[in-house]
Amino acid sequence: QVQLVESGGGSVQPGGSLTLSCVASGNTYGDYSMGWFRQVPGEGREGVAAIDDDGSTSYAESVKGRFTISRDNVKNTLYLQMNSLKPEDTAMYYCAADLRPSMSAIQRLGVNPNYWGQGTQVTVSS
Repeated sequence: QVQLVESGGGSVQPGGSLTLSCVASGNTYGDYSMGWFRQVPGEGREGVAAIDDDGSTSYAESVKGRFTISRDNVKNTLYLQMNSLKPEDTAMYYCAADLRPSMSAIQRLGVNPNYWGQGTQVTVSS
């Protein structure tokens, strides 16, 4: 079992930056592959970025070159650095974890991860 708590969301102007954090409980954090998803009202959750248990990363085409996912296994924390934000990045952002080794594959296949955080809202508007 792992519990996930996101923070760092907020309102920002287009072109601005935000860093999301996700703190995980439990002492086996390093065993999980991790990722970020986002959802706007009326639509399904979209995989944004993933980091697998071997450290490899993947990104949705819409955020490549602007977002960076990273993890600190000592602090049990997952991060999403978001730069050059656009209005279309506005969404509820969710952290996810899974014991399967590849969150990249989970996102690519549209499979639901085992564990979700409660979400943090990101609003990009002028």
